[in-house]
Amino acid sequence: MKKLLISAILVCGELAGAGTRLREVASLEGVRDNQLMGYGVLVGLNGTGDKRQTVFSAQALTNILQRMGVTVQPSAIQVRNIAAVMVTASLPPFAQPGTKIDVTAAAIGDATNLQGGLLLMTSLKAADGQVYAVAQGPIVTGGFVAGRGGNTQTVNHPTVGRLPGGALVERAPPSIAPSSHIKLQLRQADFTTAARVTDALNRRFSTAGLPVAKAESSAVVVVDIPSTYLSRPVEFIAEMENLTVEAAHADKIVINERTGTIVLGKDVRISPVAIMHGALSVEIQTTFNVAQPEPLSSGQTVVAPQITVGSRESKAQNVLLKDGATVEELVRALQAIGSTARDVIAILQSMRSSGALQAEIEVI
Repeated sequence: MKKLLISAILVCGELAGAGTRLREVASLEGVRDNQLMGYGVLVGLNGTGDKRQTVFSAQALTNILQRMGVTVQPSAIQVRNIAAVMVTASLPPFAQPGTKIDVTAAAIGDATNLQGGLLLMTSLKAADGQVYAVAQGPIVTGGFVAGRGGNTQTVNHPTVGRLPGGALVERAPPSIAPSSHIKLQLRQADFTTAARVTDALNRRFSTAGLPVAKAESSAVVVVDIPSTYLSRPVEFIAEMENLTVEAAHADKIVINERTGTIVLGKDVRISPVAIMHGALSVEIQTTFNVAQPEPLSSGQTVVAPQITVGSRESKAQNVLLKDGATVEELVRALQAIGSTARDVIAILQSMRSSGALQAEIEVI
């Protein structure tokens, strides 16, 4: 049986209350990455490309050859050194033509290994259908497949690879240039954080008692650039991003049942509660008994299954938490009674339902 590992990370209260730079709390509206995607053909594979069943890779190759003056029918060729791939990239804001960006290529056919492949010129389009970058070059998979027949060894994931700096930007992305006023978007909407950001900006940049920032909602703060910075908006944004803000955070417990990881903040409040937890296990075993006939008899060999059912209920463990208990005390108490990751997850959910745990539970 696979063992689950419980990992409880307690965030110290001093770190939670420490100031955070504004650039880590909010971003400028309109200054963001843009996703690009394209269809490409990878060549130069060592017989590990798409097979005959993947018809679109052969069609793409014939289209490329036709543009070069070579006419051939897709049904008349069988090439295993090519693979059809989907190419994706993120176009950073204010990227200028000629800038190099990283791209990722993933096989969409039945190719088994992209190692050593060369991506042919591939146009990368955005959601508006316009071409913003062109990718081409050798691919790096970070893995390999070795062996043949029934004996093979695979390291990492050889059907996805990257092209570091493999695309050239051909068109600048649409971006909002700073004007007389800008908008800040909080990465996590919170009224308390929006109010603190507004107060920090007004204390630093207000002139003649006039505020420069106003919170429109829990996620947007509008900032008017002061008159002394109107001709230098970039310097104003740089100075604004380095302001220190105490960001509010909601008490949350994050659970990953697949890995048995539980992350808890130390500020989570626990009301007085008594916890009793026991485990009931039911085991069913099936054994096959073979009955052989007597020698020289006309009987037949018979396989008779024998099923054994057993159940075991462990003694309930008791944990008592008094008023003012912390998450650290809860974790230590649960570990002391030998609770597994699944036990802790079940206990936390029961505590949340009973109202004893004042925190949000998020399962990822």
